[in-house]
Amino acid sequence: MEELQRAYSRLCKESGAEPQEAVLQRLHGLLRGRLDLATQSLTLDTCRALGKLLQKEALLTELVLSDCMLSDEGATMLLQGLCVNTVVRFLDLKGNNLRAAGAEALGKLLRQNKSIQSLTLEWNSLGPWEDAFATFCGALAANSTLRQLDLRNNQISHKGAEELALALRSNASLQQLDLRWNHIGLLGGRALANCLPSNRTLWRLELAGNSIPSDVLRAVEQAMDRNQDRQASVRESQARAHILSKEVQHLREEKSKQFLDLMETIDRQRQEMAKSSTLQMAEAALALSEQKARDLGERLATAEQEQRSLAQRQAKEHRLELQEAADRESKLLRDLSAAQEKNLRLRNQVDELERKVKSQQEQLFLSRQELTTTSAELKMRAAQAEERLELEKTRSRQNLEDAEHLRFKEVEHMTRHLEESEKAMQDRVQRLEAVRLSLEEELSQVKAAALSERGRAEEELLKAKSQVRLEEQQRLAHLEEKLRLLAQARDEAQSACLQQKQMVADAQARASQLGLQVEGLRRHLEELQQELSNKDQEKAAEVTRVRLELQEQNGRLQAELTAQEALKEKAAALERQLKVIASDHREALLDRESENASLREKLRLKEAEIARIREEEAQRASFLQNAVLAYVQGSPLRTLSPPK
Repeated sequence: MEELQRAYSRLCKESGAEPQEAVLQRLHGLLRGRLDLATQSLTLDTCRALGKLLQKEALLTELVLSDCMLSDEGATMLLQGLCVNTVVRFLDLKGNNLRAAGAEALGKLLRQNKSIQSLTLEWNSLGPWEDAFATFCGALAANSTLRQLDLRNNQISHKGAEELALALRSNASLQQLDLRWNHIGLLGGRALANCLPSNRTLWRLELAGNSIPSDVLRAVEQAMDRNQDRQASVRESQARAHILSKEVQHLREEKSKQFLDLMETIDRQRQEMAKSSTLQMAEAALALSEQKARDLGERLATAEQEQRSLAQRQAKEHRLELQEAADRESKLLRDLSAAQEKNLRLRNQVDELERKVKSQQEQLFLSRQELTTTSAELKMRAAQAEERLELEKTRSRQNLEDAEHLRFKEVEHMTRHLEESEKAMQDRVQRLEAVRLSLEEELSQVKAAALSERGRAEEELLKAKSQVRLEEQQRLAHLEEKLRLLAQARDEAQSACLQQKQMVADAQARASQLGLQVEGLRRHLEELQQELSNKDQEKAAEVTRVRLELQEQNGRLQAELTAQEALKEKAAALERQLKVIASDHREALLDRESENASLREKLRLKEAEIARIREEEAQRASFLQNAVLAYVQGSPLRTLSPPK
């Protein structure tokens, strides 16, 4: 370790700079070939010295440079030194904000270095520089040693993901790739999913936090599962081949040992034959040894034949397994392509339905604008009516002095007129009650329609497994029927608005008539105001009751939604059992959710309409109150008073 310190100090002095104490301490405490310089602010001279040191250093196998605030020039010098290094296996450059120059230097490193197996580039900025990142991806495609690559939080867009997909098509060594928390999106996710069938080594691909749809993520997971199965089968075959090679080596060692034993026995027999005086015994022993040698040779030949047959049988089994795996893979690819085509068709149908719904929403928005304009006109007219009432008040005050001498004579006449006005007010209250009843009937009709819609949705959900195509046609017809019902509801709302306008005009006429009443009937009018306040309280109680009923209806709808979510979970369980039908079933469930959302939207619209009617009733009550005040304060006998 002192040699590394001396070499680093010498390189710093050659460049005319002082060595950093933190780097010297880390070089002194070097353990098991791991140099950890994390969170150390490395100067440009230190990067130059370390780059030269790494060109010749043969002890470092792991280099950690995370959060070192490396400049582009310093990172380039370090990576140039690593280009010719043949020892470093692990390189960590996390959190150094590497940009275009860093991406190009990394590309050069991947093209020239043949030893780095793990590269961590988390929390950098490689993605925004498209040309430099394309260079990096091209080098990754040509690399044959890298096993693990971490590109988290690098602002990689869908174009960068497409470049990575092209690199993965050619790369045959990368096994783990982490792309979490980037900006890949739908297009980048599809590009990566389409490149995976041609890559057979990548078995772990992380794509969380990239706004990628769930179907693309499932396709990537399925491809990773296939590659994991393939890697497992390859490892198993390699293990079997290793076991067979060990067995063959063991047999060879045993045969060589037996042959050596045989040669020793032959040598001993020859020595005994030399010592023996009988030639015939020597010849017999020699013949016996030769017979034993022939037997051992035959045994060796049979053992070699068995070994060759065993190797052929193993190779044949391996070829059959590879063929079966290829057949399974082709079948899965065909199923995947068919499922993707079906998903595309269903997605196109969903887009068309969404366009129709958007057009209908635009029409509803226009109708809402018309309603707001009409309500603004009504408010403006009400203001004008109030101004006219104020004018009438002033005129009635001026004529009050002239009508003083006629009050006592016309008391009877005004009492009769008051009775008639009471009858008119009772008739108006009855009409308001009729309007309330009609609104309640309309609300009950909306509830019945919602219940019928829910029943139809449940029936369609039960028939979704076997009648998907027929259900799409029925869904289109059902949406057209809904559009027609919405148009009818809009027409009814317009007619109700016209009726309300007429009622406002009638109220204004009555207010003008009531403005001509006498101040002497003030007490009786106060009693009428009390009755009107009681009616308003009753109406408010009725409105609260209707609101509570709507809340209960919403609670029931929420319970139904939870039940539908439970049905979705059951559908997910069926999806694991039936892979092909699962996608169609999931699309049907999504359609059901959209229909439930449309039902909730209709209920919200009805609630808004009820709130608007309440506001109009409140406006009419305010108009009536103003009329009563005018009746109390003004003189109603202007038309009956004789001319001066």
